[in-house]
Amino acid sequence: MQIPTLRVREPREMLALIPHQLGFHPAESVVLVSLRPPRGRVGLVVRVDLTDLADAAAGPRLARALVGHLDRDGAHRAALVVYTRHDPRSGPDALVAAAAAHVREAAAVPFGDVAGWVVTSTGYLGLDCRDECCPPGGRPLRELDSTEVGAQMVLVGSAVAGCRQDVARIAPAGADARRSVARVRRRWQQRGLLALGPGPAAGDEARCAWWQESMRAWRAAVRLVGEHAGGTPPVASGAAPRLGPPLLGRIEAGLADVRVRDAVLVALVPGTGDLPEHSLADIRVTPLVDAGMRRALTLVVDPQVGVPAPEESTAVHERVLEAVVAHGERGGQAPALTLLGLLAWWRGDGARAQILLARALAADSGYRLAALVDEAVASGLPPGWVRARA
Repeated sequence: MQIPTLRVREPREMLALIPHQLGFHPAESVVLVSLRPPRGRVGLVVRVDLTDLADAAAGPRLARALVGHLDRDGAHRAALVVYTRHDPRSGPDALVAAAAAHVREAAAVPFGDVAGWVVTSTGYLGLDCRDECCPPGGRPLRELDSTEVGAQMVLVGSAVAGCRQDVARIAPAGADARRSVARVRRRWQQRGLLALGPGPAAGDEARCAWWQESMRAWRAAVRLVGEHAGGTPPVASGAAPRLGPPLLGRIEAGLADVRVRDAVLVALVPGTGDLPEHSLADIRVTPLVDAGMRRALTLVVDPQVGVPAPEESTAVHERVLEAVVAHGERGGQAPALTLLGLLAWWRGDGARAQILLARALAADSGYRLAALVDEAVASGLPPGWVRARA
């Protein structure tokens, strides 16, 4: 779901919008909002941990990096929102004061004065409010539910997770289902290893056949989920097994091979046709196929030709990958988690992308694709279509 372009006319509208932009309710965080000309159109929304921004050594550097992202986003003003449990007026709050000071010092040249707000567990108030303009704990949070922005978000079906981790939570399947998938995965891995070793089942032709069969399993799973796209998501309880262990096990094993993973990655991009299959038809990557795959990836990253992630097909791809993670070997899902993180980044959901990529790197700290995408997300680099619209 794409969040509609909105202009905020008063602070409470901005405060109502932020959780929808992030996809979750922030806690002990600082959020910076880019306000673009001509009338305060909301642009980039970035969140960091309050403790990180308040740190005496690292905080000023982090603040300068955040302000730089907003400046490149085309902001002409910036807003600062601190999310913390208690009203900072109830006692000296060194973290809030330090974080706000670091941001305002970094933003002084490009944006001038930066308006600040605090959202507590019970209300919201001006960061600089020192008198009775706001009651203790702030004005009630229910006021944020009655804004025009809040109403529009409900109409477009926006949902906000309770916390950051919930944004990328994938519930594991039952033990019996995972064991069934594991049996298929091990058999399919063994067949792939036989294609690499000595003996009559080995050789380039056998390896290509294994790659292509793995890709066919992906295509079949996508087709099955697409046919049920209007019903219960296949990762819901009792729904994922319809993909079946033969498909999920082969996909899980196939994604562990970089050639299959890259073919699946290209298949996530619209208009690539049977390019993924061609890329697996020869043990070598031919110049023509290599050029085609590079062109496909420019549609994701290049601001000159970048396109948004297609909503319907991306939802299907995410559901298949989530089913693989839910049924797969625990701690061994770096490939599927990385592709999920890439899709989240392409959709503009940086919060979900960060969590998924962190999980991928926790599973395999040396997984190169996860590290590359994570670096892009951490540096605030948006996908091509976002930069084209900035």
